[in-house]
Amino acid sequence: MKSRILQWSYRVLLVVFLLSLVLSGAAFAEGQDVKGKVDINQATVQELAKLPGLGKKKAEAIVMYRNEKGDFSAVEDLLKIDGIGKKTLEKIRGSLTVTGG
Repeated sequence: MKSRILQWSYRVLLVVFLLSLVLSGAAFAEGQDVKGKVDINQATVQELAKLPGLGKKKAEAIVMYRNEKGDFSAVEDLLKIDGIGKKTLEKIRGSLTVTGG
């Protein structure tokens, strides 16, 4: 009897855990493509600021540039933004993607 209750409890915990993973993934997907990369033409300041080496100020500069000049056509276009150099770009390149442009 105890064994059945314990098995049932484990199953319930597993289902709850899997559902939480699915729901948390959907919450983070807004500025990301299906491979989990951040789309620099859609991401928010908060999403961009989470990337290593960027921070809030550089993320704000990316969004401001995008709003003023239009969508980026390539990840390399980030080099046009003050404070983002080749080292920073290489650090985050694998986490970025560009749609549209």
